[in-house]
Amino acid sequence: MFQQIKTVIQRLPPVTTSRQNLWRFNSTSARQRALVYQPGHKIHGFTVKEVVDVPDLFLSVIKLSHDNTGAQYLHAARDDSNNVFSVQFRTTPMDSTGVPHILEHTVLCGSERYPCRDPFFKMLNRSLSTFMNAFTASDYTMYPFSTQNGKDFQNLLSVYLDAVFFPSLRELDFWQEGWRLENENPTDCKSPLVFKGVVFNEMKGAFSDSEQVYAQHLQNKLLPDHTYSVVSGGEPLAILDLSWEQLKHFHATHYHPSNARFFTYGDLPLDQHLKQIEEDALFRFERTKPNTAVPPQPRWSSPREAHVTCSPDALAPDPTKQNTLCMSYLLGDITDTFEAFTLSLLSSLMISGPNSQFYEALIEPKIGTDFSSVVGYDGSTKEASFSIGLQGIATEDFKKVKQIICQTIDHIIANGFKEENIEALLHKIEIQLKHQSTNFGISLASYIAPCWNHDGDPVELLKISENVTKFRRALQEKPHFLQDKVLHYFKNNTHNLTLSMSPDESFLEKQAQEEEQLLQKKVRVLSESEKEGIYQNGLELLSAQSKAQDASCLPALKVSDIIRIGALTPLQMGMAEGVPVQYCEQPTNGMVYFRAMCGLNTLPDELKSYVPLFCSVITKMGCGSLDYRQQSQQMELKTGGMSVSTQVLPDILDLDMYEQGVLLSSSCLERNLPHMFRLWSDIFNSPHLEDEERLRVLVMMSAQELANGISYSGHMYAMTRAARNLSPTADLMETFGGMDQVKFMKRIADMPDLTHVLRTLPRIQRHIFNPEHMRCTVNATPQKMADTARQLDNFMTTIVGNRKERKPVWPHITERPLDPLAFPGPGPCRKLISDPNFKPVQMKTFFQLPYPVNFVSECIRTVPFTHEDYASLCILGKMMSAKYLHGEIREKGGAYGGGARMGAGGLFFFYSYRDPNSVQTLSAFRKGVDWARAGTFTQQDIDEAKLSVFSAVDSPVAPSDKGMSHFLNGITDELKQAHRERLFAVTKKNLLDVAGRYLGAGQKMSGIAILGPDNVTIKKDPSWIVK
Repeated sequence: MFQQIKTVIQRLPPVTTSRQNLWRFNSTSARQRALVYQPGHKIHGFTVKEVVDVPDLFLSVIKLSHDNTGAQYLHAARDDSNNVFSVQFRTTPMDSTGVPHILEHTVLCGSERYPCRDPFFKMLNRSLSTFMNAFTASDYTMYPFSTQNGKDFQNLLSVYLDAVFFPSLRELDFWQEGWRLENENPTDCKSPLVFKGVVFNEMKGAFSDSEQVYAQHLQNKLLPDHTYSVVSGGEPLAILDLSWEQLKHFHATHYHPSNARFFTYGDLPLDQHLKQIEEDALFRFERTKPNTAVPPQPRWSSPREAHVTCSPDALAPDPTKQNTLCMSYLLGDITDTFEAFTLSLLSSLMISGPNSQFYEALIEPKIGTDFSSVVGYDGSTKEASFSIGLQGIATEDFKKVKQIICQTIDHIIANGFKEENIEALLHKIEIQLKHQSTNFGISLASYIAPCWNHDGDPVELLKISENVTKFRRALQEKPHFLQDKVLHYFKNNTHNLTLSMSPDESFLEKQAQEEEQLLQKKVRVLSESEKEGIYQNGLELLSAQSKAQDASCLPALKVSDIIRIGALTPLQMGMAEGVPVQYCEQPTNGMVYFRAMCGLNTLPDELKSYVPLFCSVITKMGCGSLDYRQQSQQMELKTGGMSVSTQVLPDILDLDMYEQGVLLSSSCLERNLPHMFRLWSDIFNSPHLEDEERLRVLVMMSAQELANGISYSGHMYAMTRAARNLSPTADLMETFGGMDQVKFMKRIADMPDLTHVLRTLPRIQRHIFNPEHMRCTVNATPQKMADTARQLDNFMTTIVGNRKERKPVWPHITERPLDPLAFPGPGPCRKLISDPNFKPVQMKTFFQLPYPVNFVSECIRTVPFTHEDYASLCILGKMMSAKYLHGEIREKGGAYGGGARMGAGGLFFFYSYRDPNSVQTLSAFRKGVDWARAGTFTQQDIDEAKLSVFSAVDSPVAPSDKGMSHFLNGITDELKQAHRERLFAVTKKNLLDVAGRYLGAGQKMSGIAILGPDNVTIKKDPSWIVK
């Protein structure tokens, strides 16, 4: 996977806890055991260099180096059972053929010890991993995984080590993953020759995203003299210049332990990791001197300007204002950790939220729709950068935007920053250190990777409190400390680039023409024997892709390794001023988490489309005595964030029944609990919903964000649309978060007068903020829970005036008790609605969008969560994805991804992502069902699918999120265990039964949606609705 990584202070991973395995050491903590190691200590070919306790993050780190090769190693010991391994290599290409990206894909296609095809994807189904992936950044490639099972850790480590150090690198795999010239139909030598390849199509999709195009050009042009001047992921047409020999040479020169950095994390013993890494890989290598270092970028004596073009966006808020302009400044080396920390904080002060100077200067005048897609501090390259600008602007405003940026820099130098804004930012860091997540180890690996990649000290990065103390001291000793930084890095910095981007109506057409010209150029020089060779190569690859694979060489867990009894979450039910409350005592590390579900059953239908907009603006318009700037500042000073989001919760018993509402979410340090509830009280009682200028700013930002998100999340939009006519739940989900909502927000953004919207928002508020249709949940430590309950009571007394008995719009309401153990009779309940007149309808919808690739989905109506067949459909989706659809859609079809899965609302989805095919993929979906019904799969295939399903079922849950499935969906521990038992019990007979009963032609009720480029076949077919 190609990704451009941005390092900002918000990337600091929150701390985490997860369930401990009983067999681990219990007498001493992982941290204590780590502190036994001493510098100079030699273990399995490694020498300990440094041992440091990091109390902020509840961990101890051990830094080592490998004696023979010089490989660097960092182990973070922490009482967390979600253990992590990562190995990264500094990969610094000097062309845009995408060699590190294609290599990342190809090394995972088979290795010396595991010569089967695609061991990486096969291990996804032979493991209980909580994370498995690989990433290509601009200057490094990383291979991380995480798992809670010790045996699984050793299995995955063996596969990963063999993949990166001893890959097969077969030419067939290079053709599949990178690029190849092949007949459009590989079995027809008369069909035209075309370019194919997974990475080739992935990058075509990536370069259809204007935000990514802009970010790539900005980096290439700001750092033009070495590896950052090229596209490490691969520029689509440049990929076609890469040869198999070049790929193998890049591996030989870059994938060596002397160029490697190993990272492990968690509560498993370090000795075992070192022993396995030495014995499985490192003992076979000697030290080399890798020539991969990135030299400093020579500094410019004067600023530069550049202009690029992109594809127009049919869904942009204003079609006449689709331009982007930003100024980017090259800063200092990221290995100076305190300077990087300071500049990251400085960036946040300048751009984050309505109290920042650039927000006030650039966003509020409504010159554009939002900040440029690249904005703020970027520490992903050896020398960091800071970018600031606007998107959604007119070409005539280019000069004005640049002028405002320069004036704002002058204003900051003259006036500095308000003390309360600095305190709010430091409070955010304190919250991040306290908040516990489930993926801390993976986040930590990503956080330290860029700096460590350039020989910075990863240990220094982890000393957050020391940096905060040093930062405060610098502010005290030098009152103009931050202004001096702005003067040095921005005002007096001649190495800055102004990059503008404008849409070109013929952008995609030109790309297609360039590809066609290159294709014809390559085809013209081919002899008949060479064409025959290409045809034979295509048949050879197709044969390899179609052949049944023997994966017996790969290690695997067994179903018996899965814990039979799921973890329990103790909950207590109570009331606060007549509002039901769920209390969940958890080790939240001094944090309190509050949520409230507010029903929508009384909201008139014509207001439904406005609810997502209401949710996005209600905490940003001001409330009580606070204007929107003061509200933002108080939220940052006193909370870990306050948000409101739409909720459509399918019933677990009936497909045509659901709960609709909005979810209020917030968190805070224990000491700030009264302040957080006071803010919610003001939002309930006196939100400011009359400021049209403020609303327009928020509307433009929201519409722009939705339009930008389609190219990245197109498969999700396709799935939502495909489902909309199959259940009432899915229909509302499309209204709240599908293409309908994107188009609705575009219409709102186009309105010259927002008076109607301003009149609508208070109407929605009166229906939503009504304690009569509300329930709450609180997660806090046992010691704080009594006080939290009192504070919640106090909050409820302040909003009791909003309680009103309103008549539901929907006459058909079913009540389900919140507490399933309560005595029968009246009591707190969830109120679900149904529409007896709803009839599922089959529909096929095509959205023509300016992308060179497709997002395809088919959705089938099946059964709800508690139905006996639900578990079988879960297993079937995983098995079909791994054993059939992966080969057809990705390997043969060239899509970046695809598969099948069972959805929570009783809908079964097929999907593909960045797919060169459209209706052909629908055929692959149907053939997948035929494959399942033929029953050629084995018990091993079923067991692997169960492992894959259980890796998700048993994924760690953060203390802040414990009890949420019960609170939102009414899924108790008993229901979870019953589902668990049904998953264990699934047989081949069950799978054949559900494949025929629900997915077979004639039995299924389905919907189809495709997002993609102009499609003549679909337009000629009257059964399609074309948007």
